[in-house]
Amino acid sequence: MRTPKVLVIGLVLAGLTGCGTAVAAEGSPAWVTASPSPSRTHAPSHSASPFSSPSHRATHTPAHSSSPTSTATSTPPSRPTRRAHHGGPANSLMKTGQNGVALTFDDGPDPVQTPKLLDLLKQRHVKATFCLVGQNVAAHPGLVRRIAAEGHTLCNHTWRHSLTLGKRKPSAIRADLQRTNEAIRAAVPGAEIKYMRAPGGNFTPAFVDAATDLGMTSIYWQVDPRDWDHPAGESDDAHEAKVIRAVKKHVGRGAIVLSHDYGQPDTITAYQTLIPWLQQRYKLIALP
Repeated sequence: MRTPKVLVIGLVLAGLTGCGTAVAAEGSPAWVTASPSPSRTHAPSHSASPFSSPSHRATHTPAHSSSPTSTATSTPPSRPTRRAHHGGPANSLMKTGQNGVALTFDDGPDPVQTPKLLDLLKQRHVKATFCLVGQNVAAHPGLVRRIAAEGHTLCNHTWRHSLTLGKRKPSAIRADLQRTNEAIRAAVPGAEIKYMRAPGGNFTPAFVDAATDLGMTSIYWQVDPRDWDHPAGESDDAHEAKVIRAVKKHVGRGAIVLSHDYGQPDTITAYQTLIPWLQQRYKLIALP
C-alpha cells in the first residue's frame, strides 16, 4: 500500500526539526529545572535552515521529574473548526488568518526571563501567546497565573518537551497533552487552552489529531529568528542583532513569530527593540 504523500512529507519535516538538546529516553525527563535560570544560555551550533522550515532547537534546562498534584478535571471542548492559513507540518497553522502579527514564546515559564518579558509586554501594551511546558508549569504555577491574568494566550507545549512524542502511540500523545493541560488548569482553574505546539515543530498527523480531539489547534510558525541558536563564539550583542535583523526581514502581515522566553535573555533584550518597530508597522495580537 502506498504511503500517503502528506504523511511522508510530515515525517521528513519532523526528522529535520528539533527544539532542544538531545532527547532523553522516553521514560526520563529531558530537562532539569535551573532556578534561577542562567544569565546566558548558548545553544550548540546546528546547520542552518530556512526560516519557513522547522528549524527550532532551543537549548533548555527546564522542569523537574515530579508530577503535578491536580484534581482539576475538565470536559474537552468541541473540536476546533478548521481555519485558513494551515499548511505547516501535518497541516498545522502557519499564519494568524488576519492582518495581526502573533508573537509566540516557547518553553517557559522561566523564573527569571518570563517576568522580564511580561514586564516588557505590559509596558508596551502587547498581548502574546505562551507555549508552556508542563514540567515548568508545575514548577512555577504563579507565573502561569500571571501570564493568564495579564491577558496572554495559553498554548500546550507538551509535558517535558520530547522531540519524539509525535512518533508514539496516539494514546501516549493524548495522555501527555492532557497531563500538561491539567497542570495549566491546576494553576489557572478553568483556563482556556486553545493551542498546541509540538516541540521542534515535529508535528505528525497523530499529534495533530490528539490535539484536535482535546479542542486545541496545532500552531507552527512563519518566522523563526533562531533565537535559540547562540554559538559560543557569538557575542550577546551580535546574537541580539541577528534576532532583530531576522524578524525585520521575514515578518509580514499575519505572521506567527517563534521565539523563546526560557533561558534566552538576549531574546528579551532583542524584543525591547523589536516591539516598538513592529508596533509602528503591524498590530500585535495574541492568538484568539
